[in-house]
Amino acid sequence: MPQCSKSPTMGAMNWINQVKWDAQGLVPVIAQEQGTGDVLMFAWMDREALQKTAELGRAVYFSRSRGKLWFKGEESGHVQTVHEIRLDCDNDVVLLKVTQQGHEPGIACHTGRHSCFFSVLKEGAWHSVDPVLKDPQTIYK
Repeated sequence: MPQCSKSPTMGAMNWINQVKWDAQGLVPVIAQEQGTGDVLMFAWMDREALQKTAELGRAVYFSRSRGKLWFKGEESGHVQTVHEIRLDCDNDVVLLKVTQQGHEPGIACHTGRHSCFFSVLKEGAWHSVDPVLKDPQTIYK
């Protein structure tokens, strides 16, 4: 099991270089709601996405399926305001503390749910336990 190293000093010029990027130049990212602690979603960032997120205070991810930057909420209006960016002890996972904008309660999932983690394993099957807050057909036009 890897041991967590002491937290490096995040200098103004080299903070992004301290992230351990995978072979595709990506790092996994978890978006957590600041107020409730709910885990909203998992995504990926490349260097540009992480830098833009830090600059704008708004979540910007890298869409592997589209092969380009994805400004969260660009189609849905469900923008994530970023309050804090954290790096895990191995420097290979980013955690964003966010406020989910665009609907009350916030919708982070493309299925119209608050969180992408709405399925629970019970008795050998996945069950949806969180309601659809808004029909995805009305979100993505």
